[in-house]
Amino acid sequence: MAKRLDIKDLNLFYGKFHAVQDVTLQVPARSVTAFIGPSGCGKSTVLRSLNRMHEVIPGARVDGKVLLDGEDIYDGKVDPVQVRRTIGMVFQRANPFPTMSIRDNVVAGLKLSGEKNKKHLDEVTERALRGANLWEEVKDRLAKPGGGLSGGQQQRLCIARAIAVKPDVLLMDEPCSALDPISTLAIEDLIAELKQEYTIVIVTHNMQQAARVSDQTAFFNLRAVGQPGELVEIDETGKIFSNPNQKATEDYISGRFG
Repeated sequence: MAKRLDIKDLNLFYGKFHAVQDVTLQVPARSVTAFIGPSGCGKSTVLRSLNRMHEVIPGARVDGKVLLDGEDIYDGKVDPVQVRRTIGMVFQRANPFPTMSIRDNVVAGLKLSGEKNKKHLDEVTERALRGANLWEEVKDRLAKPGGGLSGGQQQRLCIARAIAVKPDVLLMDEPCSALDPISTLAIEDLIAELKQEYTIVIVTHNMQQAARVSDQTAFFNLRAVGQPGELVEIDETGKIFSNPNQKATEDYISGRFG
């Protein structure tokens, strides 16, 4: 069941370094929100804070609130492991378990949770691989290692693994940066399909990709080296790319810097 995210006054730190300051934004359910901006401005740091991956880094901490349908994921009573099941993540480089079979890659999360029913695991494998538009390509070699797939297939396998546990939100950190144009197109088509069922946030350096896949776009920037990254503006993607409110956004999109 897709859910909305509300981020309120989010400040992120690495030790004493203030990495990102005062981010407030909303991510509607069943939509795609793209984070764009120059390197080092905090896009991926904000993304990792949305499923409590930021805090696994030694010395990292979070101030502010991240609400999933009104519930604060940083509340002291909330289990971070459960948060990461509810808010799944796909990383920049495909990271399947290379020696594990395609089938076991998909259901790794379920097996970790203690699921042993083979019929159920097989059903989830097919559902998730169909959801990732990979079933027809791999259905006859499910016992073969996941590391034997092409780069684009491996990334879709990682998406299948993420959706196998039925998350509410899917985070994607530059999922196409290591892929060729054909594989990139396959992932972009898949994102368009997945948003019917999931709430998606994607970090991308590719502005054309942001324009193609997202419903709203958030532009992050650094005022100066050593200063915290900040959210400059967020709006409907069409408006951000055609008539942004802030000059810094227009300068970045037009290629004047970044």
